[in-house]
Amino acid sequence: MAAVSTPYDLYYWPVLPGRGEVIRMILEDAGVAYRDVARDEGFAAITAVREGALGEPRPYAPPVLKHGDLVLSQSAVIARYLGERHGLASSDERGRLLTQQHFLGWSDLMAETHETHHPIAVGLHYEEQRDAAKERAHHFLANRLGSWLDHFERIVSHGEGHHVPGVMTYADFMARFVIRGIEYAFPSTFDRHRPQIPSLLSLTERVEARPALAAYLASDRCLAFNEHGIFRHYPELDA
Repeated sequence: MAAVSTPYDLYYWPVLPGRGEVIRMILEDAGVAYRDVARDEGFAAITAVREGALGEPRPYAPPVLKHGDLVLSQSAVIARYLGERHGLASSDERGRLLTQQHFLGWSDLMAETHETHHPIAVGLHYEEQRDAAKERAHHFLANRLGSWLDHFERIVSHGEGHHVPGVMTYADFMARFVIRGIEYAFPSTFDRHRPQIPSLLSLTERVEARPALAAYLASDRCLAFNEHGIFRHYPELDA
């Protein structure tokens, strides 16, 4: 196992805050040395990794983390690895399992949000599936978003302000990322839900107030949400 002092190499798309952004947040919060490789070397670095440059088994897609001889993909796996090394994990097995469970729940919500603007195929442009996107977004906003937010509000309110009672974990970081992403994508709808999620909003603000993370979020290293990422704002979908 690689020592914590070994620098991390993160491979993720350099132009968007997607599945790799919560990994950046954890690394920045921890104040550890890491290299955002594709920002230095371009998209070719990610292509090389997908073609086996870091060995087998090769990852299907980023994010990918290299730490010494260890190579990991899938954001939930990477977040758990980093969280348990850098103070964002429970001290007991039940808490660790619940953290992973809740992180994956937020990942499911993130995927559903993405599918509002790409309901047919990720390989098609939004403009090629606009009508289907309008229908998908309508059902998501009417039937799914509120249910998801109620679910997580209940978890956090019963967990003393966190997903695992009394402990700041990487699941809390994921919650902050998804909450802000949905707020960006569907501002009008999100405003109507604000009164029902006081615990989630408080948690989001406390995550953002962590000194090292706050410095990152205010820096030009932190990319703003945009129409290339998972969370996209198309006004016609926020009806």
